[in-house]
Amino acid sequence: FLLFGKSKSLEKGVKIATNKSGYEAAAKRFNPADLEVNLSGRSFMVTGANSGIGKATAQEIANRGGTVHMLCRNKGRADAAKEEIVEKSKNQEVHVHIVDMSNMRQVWEFVETFSQNNTLHVLINNAGCMINQRELTDEGIEKNFATNTLGTFILTKALIPLLKKATDPRVVTVSSGGMLTQKLDVDNLQFEKGTFDGTMAYAQNKRQQVILTEAWAAQHKEIHFFSMHPGWADTPAVQTSMPSFHAKMQSRLRTEAMGADTVVWLAASPSASKQKSGLFFQDRTAVATHLPLAASKSSPQEEEKLVIVLEELAQKFKP
Repeated sequence: FLLFGKSKSLEKGVKIATNKSGYEAAAKRFNPADLEVNLSGRSFMVTGANSGIGKATAQEIANRGGTVHMLCRNKGRADAAKEEIVEKSKNQEVHVHIVDMSNMRQVWEFVETFSQNNTLHVLINNAGCMINQRELTDEGIEKNFATNTLGTFILTKALIPLLKKATDPRVVTVSSGGMLTQKLDVDNLQFEKGTFDGTMAYAQNKRQQVILTEAWAAQHKEIHFFSMHPGWADTPAVQTSMPSFHAKMQSRLRTEAMGADTVVWLAASPSASKQKSGLFFQDRTAVATHLPLAASKSSPQEEEKLVIVLEELAQKFKP
């Protein structure tokens, strides 16, 4: 999955650090007290919360008494996940909202309605997709880019005013180590040029998320913004999007709970609020956003252009 083409030893080292044994080694230094928190009275929004890392995150927050808003695309799967989360946590403050993160108008409309009657302390941008053939949404946006980047951009941007009303507001975006292989290509965000590669498109989207996290952190000092890499976890998304990788790595993949651990830590722990906003994390530790010799750094002008392009696209679909 990490197509470095730079160094076999480096690639091996990254794979070990991000698989199950890497998590187990890192967990030895975790402070158990960091997540011994009562989240009653705090409100959390989790996109893609009906399965995988999103569901595991929602479960851990509910277990600690937090109010959970699950943003999901499929009502049947969302309701089933909610029922399981409530049963395990005994927490009734779990709410389902049906939102397709690849539908820009729907995202705008959801935030407008949600913001009228709710508070929000933490947004967790977890929903994502990896479609291996280039497809467009009904709004004419490439589907990976729509879900992973533009939908995340609109949801976060639109919720910032609500988050600023909260105490200790945070935004956690679930990125991927795959982005380490990619340099921002702001002139081909929707892969309209060249041969389409779903894995590369996904990695590009995840690089874009990290850049956006840094930009938001610089713009909005009142909110803590974090991005993170959950490691290679055994989730339904990996099983369906990367079947050969899953078959090869299955015994070494992290559990969904392991993948969610740093998400929950960034979203809920008092220790995380002491971290510098805008950083990229793995296993509760801030890590570099670029590999040595990878030539993946973009210029400030390119990163500014990304924000401008997303802003223009977002406004096209605003009701």
